[in-house]
Amino acid sequence: MNTTTLFKIRALALCLVASCAPLASARAQTGDKAGAQAQAQGAAASTPSAAVRAYYAALREGRIRDAMLMSILRPAIESLSDAELEEFKSDFARIAAAAQADFQLTGEQLGADEATVFLMTGEGKDVKVDPVNLILERGVWLIGDRQGYNEVKKQGKKFLFEQRINAHEQDAEDMLKRIQAAQIAYAVQRGGAFGDLNALVDAGFVPKDILGSETTGYRFSVAVGEGGKSYVARAEPERYGRTGRLSFYLDPSGVQRKDAGGKPLNPSKK
Repeated sequence: MNTTTLFKIRALALCLVASCAPLASARAQTGDKAGAQAQAQGAAASTPSAAVRAYYAALREGRIRDAMLMSILRPAIESLSDAELEEFKSDFARIAAAAQADFQLTGEQLGADEATVFLMTGEGKDVKVDPVNLILERGVWLIGDRQGYNEVKKQGKKFLFEQRINAHEQDAEDMLKRIQAAQIAYAVQRGGAFGDLNALVDAGFVPKDILGSETTGYRFSVAVGEGGKSYVARAEPERYGRTGRLSFYLDPSGVQRKDAGGKPLNPSKK
């Protein structure tokens, strides 16, 4: 499990955990900061397999800060203020949403300061076994790899902000491409007429959370021309420099992208 996998685990619809409230009160639930960290360290210090079990247990129980302290994101998490931790609740919730409810550890390969635990999920023909990488850092097994840990340690909390920007920008571009495909399907069903954003959502072609920016970090809009014979779509970061930097423009010819300082992007000439 590398750094990108840890942070960018997500369904394209950007689904949240049933409740993100545990994030806002994570410290209250697990005691003070020092107590929570000691608990996380104690759970993960024994063996790589025990670390993996503790990590997934924390995710399933909504103790997301504890889970992140058990991963290579730890140097960044430790640097976050309460307000910044709250900012990341939807991003961390995506990771929690992907936590396996049922899994079996089938073995581990142990080195001096690195290990791999093999995690089996699924049933019957759907069974698969995935490797989970871990490193030993100051006597604690952390989920992730050494290269990723060194990068996180070097950047501190800046790493989280940059990864979130990258993830949101990629999601925004992917969503615009989904809008492009949705418009084709929508027009086929409606005599060639395109639809605005609400119409595409109501038709079930794009997810409802695209109407807001809480989970996407971007503001999306679709403008339809007279008679529905043309359309353009745009996406701008909700908070420039925090949830994204690039602005996007889409018409039937494709997607354009540029750092426009958070403002709507006007198309460049082809």
